[in-house]
Amino acid sequence: MVLKLSRTYFPDGTNGKLECEGKFICNTIELPWKNNETKVSCIPEGKYFIIKRYSPKFKWHLEIIDVKNRSLILFHPANNALLELNGCIAPVTKLSGSGLGLMSRKAFTQLKNLVYKAIENNESVSLIVES
Repeated sequence: MVLKLSRTYFPDGTNGKLECEGKFICNTIELPWKNNETKVSCIPEGKYFIIKRYSPKFKWHLEIIDVKNRSLILFHPANNALLELNGCIAPVTKLSGSGLGLMSRKAFTQLKNLVYKAIENNESVSLIVES
């Protein structure tokens, strides 16, 4: 499975559109681009892989692996990139501003179900991030 994240960059945040094989899944919000600095920047454009991950804070969620000079880059719910993200990507149902969105949990559940189904079918899941 290949997910494609098309981004638009703003000074206060990064907004995106996530698709799978041309089909819209959800919008996304991230921190602004700040040269891949830990906890203050979105990740660089490129190709990554996604795996299942569990933590007490986020329960079952998604991790983006092999991000250069970064670790624990996750897909998890959030509606305000600057207040709730440290470099991760938050799926949102609707964008409401630069790095701002609405109904993140709903969008996250939809994305997680799609990705987990592929992983359970022994498919690898990649993410292509571009502008």
